[in-house]
Amino acid sequence: MTPRAASSPPELPGYRFVRPLGTGGFSDVYLYEQVLPHRVVAVKVLLADIGASAPASFTSEANLMARLSTHPFIVTIHDAGLAPDGRPYLVMEYCSRPNLAERYKAAPLSVPDTLRIGVQVASAVETAHRAGILHRDIKPGNVLTNDYGYPALTDFGIAAGGDSAPTGRDGDDTDPEASTGGTVGLSVPWSPPEMFLDIPQHDARSDVFSLAATLHTVLAGRTPFEVPGGPNTPVDLMSRIERGQVTALRRDDVPRTLAAVLTRGMSTNRDDRYSSALEFGRALQRIELELGFAPTTLEIADAAQHENVVVAAPDDDETRVRSLPTVVPDGPAPPVGAPASTEVSKGHSRVRLVAALAAVLSVLVLAVVALAIVLGGAVERPETNPTPASSGGSAVNQDAVPVATDGVAAPSPDGTAVTFTWVNPDPREGDLYYWARAETPSSREALREPEVTVDGIVPGSRVCINVEIGRSGRTSEPLVICTVE
Repeated sequence: MTPRAASSPPELPGYRFVRPLGTGGFSDVYLYEQVLPHRVVAVKVLLADIGASAPASFTSEANLMARLSTHPFIVTIHDAGLAPDGRPYLVMEYCSRPNLAERYKAAPLSVPDTLRIGVQVASAVETAHRAGILHRDIKPGNVLTNDYGYPALTDFGIAAGGDSAPTGRDGDDTDPEASTGGTVGLSVPWSPPEMFLDIPQHDARSDVFSLAATLHTVLAGRTPFEVPGGPNTPVDLMSRIERGQVTALRRDDVPRTLAAVLTRGMSTNRDDRYSSALEFGRALQRIELELGFAPTTLEIADAAQHENVVVAAPDDDETRVRSLPTVVPDGPAPPVGAPASTEVSKGHSRVRLVAALAAVLSVLVLAVVALAIVLGGAVERPETNPTPASSGGSAVNQDAVPVATDGVAAPSPDGTAVTFTWVNPDPREGDLYYWARAETPSSREALREPEVTVDGIVPGSRVCINVEIGRSGRTSEPLVICTVE
């Protein structure tokens, strides 16, 4: 499909026209210079002939968008108004880097980048849903990249039926297969089947479908229902979407668990999808944890509270709201202001480990002093500089707790359980072993033997645990043991 030419840019007080950026079904986007404060901005201008009700809808949606524009992963709205020729316009931040459509067409994204962007955009979508706004047109071209490399979601259904004009770099985002011909603003490759009905039935789960389809696209380098070398007209794509016929990713570095999350997000039946963008974002965080990455923060905001949602451990259904960089997923979507429960964080950093050891040692010292007073004895002060051992090492290093080695993960024949074993390189009487699932590292359990069996596993999924050796009130650095896919 040949993109239409952009209409003439309007004269806007306080702005100087630079050049066109792109065209869409309901608007044109231009690059302007704002005079004061001086900066470049993207200006979206509604077309003059799209209907009498469009300006009112445009104004209403612009006001809603302004409520979201403080979100770090949503395009910022600077200004709005009516041009002298009567056309409504929006002034937005200019995202100068390539959008996801440009990026995946140049080269598919890496798994870590896809997970990070997916969690960040999911938090933007969830925030919009909490404000009562459905996006209706999530796709790679509507995920821009700002000057700092972060994703910025744009075009929250600003005109009735959605708007596909980009607000970032040059170029038209309309693909030949992205139009049904009779339906304006429908991006077929990323649209859920309920959008193909005579009366579309779009809800939050529809946006989840489109987000999952977008992430599948940037991983595969093509849209999820596109068959390489096959017929891929809008009618072909719609038929496959309605049947749930997702084309395999065919990438060895994409874990099966990630492929399963995306497939579930694109389920034909809405009830089989994730119930919210937040739940979908948590599922992506689980994959990050399985792969050994620090989970990307879910920035969830609403009109009353702009903080991160930190979800409790899998066995705890409660949620608390706190500003923390780590979000551990599981459980249902949290209500705003839910009661506090146990915090779950990723891993044990050296700083936290040292602090914990210091606290334990302080308690031990106090206990020794108290015992000495009771028995009438004296407490001998330790030497400031311990005498080195004959081997040349210090007494402190000699007594350091060893790190477990030779971790092995052995799945059961049916794949529903995994037995983990490890080796204590310097076993001593009284040693304990502390283990925890990698996604819930603070939920540790103590063992006497270097072996544990974890059941309730989804066959084929990747499972990781952390193992620490405990000795005399101290613990070693953790050993991470994972199943092999």
